[in-house]
Amino acid sequence: MINVLVADDDALVRLGLVDLLATDPGLTVVAEAADGLAAVDQAGRHSIDVALVDVRMPRMDGITATRRLRALPRPPRVITLTTFDLDEYVYDALTAGADGFLLKDTDPREIIRAVHVVAAGQGMLHPAAARRLIDRYHHAARPAAREARERVSRLTPRETDVLARLALGDSNAEIATALGMRESTVKAHVSRILTALGTGNRVQAALLARDAGLGDHN
Repeated sequence: MINVLVADDDALVRLGLVDLLATDPGLTVVAEAADGLAAVDQAGRHSIDVALVDVRMPRMDGITATRRLRALPRPPRVITLTTFDLDEYVYDALTAGADGFLLKDTDPREIIRAVHVVAAGQGMLHPAAARRLIDRYHHAARPAAREARERVSRLTPRETDVLARLALGDSNAEIATALGMRESTVKAHVSRILTALGTGNRVQAALLARDAGLGDHN
């Protein structure tokens, strides 16, 4: 069972998400919050596996809440919710530790799938909207490109190939197909990559890869 926290200041949106998640027997909403501060408080009171967090909320915005959630002793994985696919705040949320983001008008089945995917340790950089956002905002903020290249140089050639696919938003299954590897081998490579790069999750690894120039021309 995957325990979920839903944080959104719009009561109707929050109710809709709770009702949607309740249709999946593998998910249970154990807490709700109307702002970021309440979300962090609820996460401290409950065992949360995945938090759906709106970007724009009163008292504490979703970006700050994401950073606080990821700093908890037992941090939940975070999916950022946003109305606009080119919202500059989403990039900040990803760098704060979010495992990905969804648009609020995403197909309901995809929202449910996303919770399962993120709970399993994968990121949500696959949607085209996510790629556009990262291209737009991340390429405009590359002061650490040299450092990123130095960190990537620690990887083996095969790990670098895997990281390049991560930068494109590929899932483990897609990487396995593209590189002719077993999915279990890809998972092991990803784990070593995160350790070598000093990144908290595959989304942050993908952002660092973009800084290093990987994935730009694939």
